[in-house]
Amino acid sequence: MYHRHLTHQEFTLAAIDDVIARGKRQDWAELRQAVLKDKNMIDKVLKVCRAHLSDPYAQRYHFWKEYVERQLA
Repeated sequence: MYHRHLTHQEFTLAAIDDVIARGKRQDWAELRQAVLKDKNMIDKVLKVCRAHLSDPYAQRYHFWKEYVERQLA
């Protein structure tokens, strides 16, 4: 995914937030593969999601929080 406000394509916290907020199916698939390859990504995704969990309408963040927590189990 091209991040319009970032000068790189790495999964930094800002990039993860961008993928979750406005990514398409392919972008989510790439993030999922990154999480499956690198367990440190779980902490990054959780950190991004926690910032949005107070909003009950931020369903994308709630989804990703649940997804990565299941990867920990």
